[in-house]
Amino acid sequence: MSFLDLKLPPVALAVLVGLSMWGVATAWPALVIPVPAKGPVAAVLVALGGAVGLAGVAAFRAHRTTVNPTRPGAATAVVRSGVYRWTRNPMYLGLALGLAGWAAYLANAGSLALLPAFVAYLNRFQIEPEERALLARFGPDFAEYMAAVRRWI
Repeated sequence: MSFLDLKLPPVALAVLVGLSMWGVATAWPALVIPVPAKGPVAAVLVALGGAVGLAGVAAFRAHRTTVNPTRPGAATAVVRSGVYRWTRNPMYLGLALGLAGWAAYLANAGSLALLPAFVAYLNRFQIEPEERALLARFGPDFAEYMAAVRRWI
């Protein structure tokens, strides 16, 4: 277990990365890349991210299990319905899509480069510790779900 495991809530991380993306775009305007119809592309990605993330929250609420990402051991159910049939992490996927929309709007290569860093951090310090906790709590039921449904998409 690492010191950073489950410490930074993913929404807070997304805000920090979003602000960093803006900072990079402001500091290095020479890294501008052409993004045709960047406004509509950004809007679609942000809307899609919001829809996917909220669908994940709604499914957790419907099953009366925790949405607190820092306490996966408090989960009361393995949710397999709704958006969870296609992705094990729709809330994180939603945040990543929102950041992709922000990157499209900023149209800056340096800003876009922060998106894989966001995904890598979530994989290592959020998702992997969550999966360990859920395997400990739900055992073969969660292992079967992991084998059937991809982590992201």
